[in-house]
Amino acid sequence: MNRPCSRVACSDEAVATLTYVYADSMAVLGPLSLSFEPHSYDLCARHAERLSAPQGWQVIRHQLLGEVGWGA
Repeated sequence: MNRPCSRVACSDEAVATLTYVYADSMAVLGPLSLSFEPHSYDLCARHAERLSAPQGWQVIRHQLLGEVGWGA
């Protein structure tokens, strides 16, 4: 089942899931989760590639081996 991107006004298909670890000031972006998680955000390839975090935060990007970019 396809899920849309969580960004407002974007209806592209989601390919990645974003979660935040507030205690560690960390944003974690990985492959699309198998099911919808209420405290995470599903992102399309365009929004996953453009993801940035506030100053002082870390962005951790987990991609599958052999994968080139999001949604490839």
